[in-house]
Amino acid sequence: MTAFMLSSLQTSSGSDQNWWTIVVIGFLILILFFAAIFLGKFVTLWLQAYMSKAQISIWDIVGMSFRKVNPSVIVRAKISAVQAKVPSDTQNLESHYLAGGNVINVVRSLIAADRAGLGLDFQRASAIDLAGRDVLEAVRTCVNPKVIDCPQVTAMSKDGIQVLANAKVTVRTNIERLVGGATEETIIARVGEGIVSTIGSSESHKQVLENPDNISKTVLAKGLDSGTAFEILSIDIADVDIGKNIGAVLQGDQAEADMRIAQAKAEERRAMAVAVEQEMQAEVVENRAKVVLAEAEVPLAISEAFRAGHLGVIDYMKYKNIEADTSMRRNLGPSADGGTPGSKQEDHQG
Repeated sequence: MTAFMLSSLQTSSGSDQNWWTIVVIGFLILILFFAAIFLGKFVTLWLQAYMSKAQISIWDIVGMSFRKVNPSVIVRAKISAVQAKVPSDTQNLESHYLAGGNVINVVRSLIAADRAGLGLDFQRASAIDLAGRDVLEAVRTCVNPKVIDCPQVTAMSKDGIQVLANAKVTVRTNIERLVGGATEETIIARVGEGIVSTIGSSESHKQVLENPDNISKTVLAKGLDSGTAFEILSIDIADVDIGKNIGAVLQGDQAEADMRIAQAKAEERRAMAVAVEQEMQAEVVENRAKVVLAEAEVPLAISEAFRAGHLGVIDYMKYKNIEADTSMRRNLGPSADGGTPGSKQEDHQG
C-alpha cells in the first residue's frame, strides 16, 4: 500500500512539472512572437544598414522610434551617404529630422555638391534647408546655371521715343549667400531698373537699336547681384521694339493745354472789355443827365436876368434867333449818330 502511494505521488509530481514546463515554453513562444512582430521592421532596417555598412545598431533604430524619429528615413539617408562616400553622422541626421528639416534632400544635396566639388558641409546644407530654401535645387543651379525671363521693360530715350526691351538673365546660385540673400524677384527688379536707366540716358532710340549689347554691358557693370543669393553670369537683350512717340504726344498735350490757357485769357480780356464798355455807356448816360439838368436851368437864369434888368427884350430875341438858326443847321446837316437830316426833328415832333 505504501509503495503504491509513493509511486502515485511521483507520478503526480512529474505530471505537474511537465505542465509547468509547457506553460513556460508557451509563454516564451508568445513573447518571441510579439517581439518578432515588434522588432520585425527594425530588424529589416538593421539588416539593410548592416549590409550597406552604415554602422547603425538595432538598438539605435529602436531608440529612434522612442525619440519620435522615423528610423526608415534616417537609415535611407545614412545608406545613401555611405554608398556615396559622403561623411555623415547619425546623430546629426536625427537632430535635423527633429528640427523639421528634409533629411533626404539634404543628403542628396551633399552628394551632388561632393561630386561637383563645391565644398558644401552638413551644417551649411542643414541651415539652408531649415531657412526654407530648396538646398538640392540650389546645388543644381550652382552646377547648372538657370535662365530667368524678365518681363518686358518699357523705357523712353531722350528723343522721346518709347523703347520696349525683353531681357534674359543667366544666374548661378551663390551658396555662401543663400541664407539671408535676396531672391529672384530682386534680380528681376534690379535688371529692369538698370535697363530703364540705360535706355533713358541714350540720346536717341537709334543708338539702342544699333547696339543693344550696350544695355547688357552697362547693367552688368552695376553689380546688381550684390546682397542676393545668386551670381549674375550674363544679361542678354532678347528683343528690342519701338513703341509710341511719347515726346510728340507730350508736346501735343502741352500745345493743347497752352491753347486752352490762351482761350481762357482771351475770354477774360473780352469780358473785361465788355465790362468797361458797359461802364462807359453808364457814364455817357450820366453825363447826358447832367446836361439835361444844366439846360433846365437856362430858362430860370433868363427869367432871373429879366427881373434883375440884366437882359432886355432885344437881347432875348437875338438869343431866340441864334437858337433857331442852330436848330435849323442841326436839322440840315447829318446827325451825330449817322441818321438822315431831319430825323431828330421828326423824332421830337413825334
